[in-house]
Amino acid sequence: MSIPSFLRMQVVERAANRCEYCGLSQEGQEAVFHVDHIQPVSLEGPTELENLALACVSCSLRKSARVTAADPDTGGMVPLFHPRRDLWNLHFRWNAAELIGITPSGRATVSAMAMNRPIAVSIRHEESLRGRHPPPGHL
Repeated sequence: MSIPSFLRMQVVERAANRCEYCGLSQEGQEAVFHVDHIQPVSLEGPTELENLALACVSCSLRKSARVTAADPDTGGMVPLFHPRRDLWNLHFRWNAAELIGITPSGRATVSAMAMNRPIAVSIRHEESLRGRHPPPGHL
């Protein structure tokens, strides 16, 4: 689905040009970040500002049309992190370049989106050398 350019600009500005899931900065990345429907269109999610989030390509493709995933600690299905309703710092914390889920939703999101795969950790390490990691507000 195509996102109108005025909405895309609002999403990018609100997100400060960072993935609203993993915090990666668009700056320095080759691929253009996606505007993600938090509640997928396939589940009747509207194309409106409150249902849109800026997502790096990796988070966007791994989230896909899901709104739930298994908590790796319990195996139970829980909601994925919701950038409009959930506070990032209540669900995640950083251990250097590794992202740690500290709630069932946080753990499920980190696992489902493979946020700590080696290339992601390597990119975050490089970003820290450039002063772009950890993201402001994600400490």
